[in-house]
Order: sequence, then structure tokens, then C-alpha cells
Amino acid sequence: VTLKDYQILNREAWQEFSEEYKEPAEKAWKSDDPHWGIWQIPESKLNLLPNDLKGMKCIEIGCGAGYVSSWMARRGAEVVGIDPTPNQLETARRLEKEHQLGVEFVEGFGEKLPFPDSCFDFSISEYGASLWADPYEWIP
Repeated sequence: VTLKDYQILNREAWQEFSEEYKEPAEKAWKSDDPHWGIWQIPESKLNLLPNDLKGMKCIEIGCGAGYVSSWMARRGAEVVGIDPTPNQLETARRLEKEHQLGVEFVEGFGEKLPFPDSCFDFSISEYGASLWADPYEWIP
């Protein structure tokens, strides 16, 4: 797989940033009450996630440390998180092992998901793919 320049820069940048995301990720994984973005707006005000995701296959694109994936899993979803950053995925997998929610984490880019089209019922990208991926490739 040949990576584009911006993909290489993205991966390198997040490899460096990943350390500062560990503590907030640990806190978010423990929370049953999601808070979104840098302003930490509570889910109760935004209603971004369906309360009941039982039986649904969900994907988080640009999952980083995987806390949004954990929130979906707690709502009953079968969840896959995808991210291009090994350090972020290492944190996500460690936290998954601690919390045992059944989330699968895959290394990859949002533009080229290694899954068949239409195989997920719900997808979300809190931050990662929306700013770091080519929208002409990752948005159908």
C-alpha cells in the first residue's frame, strides 16, 4: 500500500501526540456518560449516539484511543474502531483489555476501509477522519 504524503504526516503527528491523550482516554473509557470534543459537551445535551445499539454493527473512523467505540459497545453494539496510529491503537487495545467490551481495533486509514460497503449499521468520527482524511475519498 502506497501512502499519500498527508497520510504519512498524519500518522507521524498522532504518534507524537498520542502520549498526551492517554490520561483523557482512560477517563473517557471509564465514563458511562459521554462528553464530546474539547468542550466536553455532555451526550445528554447533544444526543449524538442512539441509546440502544443492540445488535448493530458500528464503526468509529479515526478512533484514536477508542473511547467513542467503548461508548457504543456499552450501548450494545458490535464495534470496530479504525485508526492509522499504532501508539493510539496500543492505548485502545490496552483499555479494551481492561474493560472487556469486545471492541475490535484495526490499523488503517478512513479513506480505504478494509470492509465491504454497507456492512455497518452506524458509523461515527468524532474528530479523526473529519479533519485528517481526504473527504473526497472517505465520504461516499
